[in-house]
Amino acid sequence: MDLLALLDHLLNFVAPAAFLALVLALAGRFLGSGRTGVPRWWVQWALTFAVGVGVSVIGLVVFGRDGMMATYAALVAACGTVQWLAMRGWRR
Repeated sequence: MDLLALLDHLLNFVAPAAFLALVLALAGRFLGSGRTGVPRWWVQWALTFAVGVGVSVIGLVVFGRDGMMATYAALVAACGTVQWLAMRGWRR
């Protein structure tokens, strides 16, 4: 596998986590922008993205291949939880 193919595989591996993190960070910005102590959108994106990549790696190790629906379900649940914590959702 050459370098471009490896880069393509890595980018496709982290793409669901990056997209979900971006959608959650932008939605959180518009839905809960008036709260104090909420980090900036790019910090929320970075935290959610890091957790999403971690969940994807754990799913790859557990199931032995990428793209399992259980991994995607865990990705959504974990990223949603991180975004809820970042937005201080328990203070509503």
